[in-house]
Amino acid sequence: MAERWTVLKILQWTAGYFRERGIEEGRRDAEIMLADLLGLDRVGLYLNYDKPLTPDEQAAFRALVGRRARREPVQYILGHTEFWSLPLQVTPAVLIPRPDTEVLVEEGLKRVSGACRILDIGLGSGAVAIALAHELAEAQVEGIDLSAAALQVALGNAERNGVAARVDFRQADLASFQGGPYDLVVSNPPYIPEGDLAGLMPEVKDFEPRLALAGGADGLDCYRILAARVPAMLRQGGWLLVEVGIDQAESVQRLFAAAGLSEICCRDDYAGVPRVVGGRKAAVS
Repeated sequence: MAERWTVLKILQWTAGYFRERGIEEGRRDAEIMLADLLGLDRVGLYLNYDKPLTPDEQAAFRALVGRRARREPVQYILGHTEFWSLPLQVTPAVLIPRPDTEVLVEEGLKRVSGACRILDIGLGSGAVAIALAHELAEAQVEGIDLSAAALQVALGNAERNGVAARVDFRQADLASFQGGPYDLVVSNPPYIPEGDLAGLMPEVKDFEPRLALAGGADGLDCYRILAARVPAMLRQGGWLLVEVGIDQAESVQRLFAAAGLSEICCRDDYAGVPRVVGGRKAAVS
């Protein structure tokens, strides 16, 4: 008689298999992948613990487990994730949006309202720009990215979330980009120092785009360009807000102050790590 693989049994087996391979939160990953395969949410999965999987479902799930065992991120395996409670497509062309980056959106929303003009530099999946457009119905939201493949993902996500008519996403390099004036410029730039790339988790090092990770020798290359280029694009009283990596907040604050920005600020994420640095273009009195 063939072995009877129920939802609970296959989850338990997969969690152990992942644990042996050093995958943290393997049970969670197994639940997310199986729920997606079966068209359930995780609560629905719990309510169907005794449901046996069909041979086709077992085969499909084994393929997903094999990819995760090779350390491919769950988000790339499934092709989607969620940010700001919005559904987003993700591919290896874009960095996977992290919950910590929602703090950048929160800080942006504190500083602009109404018919404002916003620029997101380094769009990636479009997560930050789309979240801001979703919350600010009168805003004009622009975004640029070096990668044509990332731009296509961002455009698709704007369509998916009903904001495509209110955003303008383009392929462009900040070093030569001309735009503005903006009330708010946001960016989650590459900030991993070159020497740290080899020590990243396999899920990041081997699968996420290097273009979205590598920030130069000290991780600050993009912040230097932002500090040099963005103040001229801001309206008087406009803000520049950026996400920063661990131990980078003070250095970025100094760069922004040297560029003439005022009201330099820093916001921790919900784990208590300095995550967003900002500065304001002084208004002429």
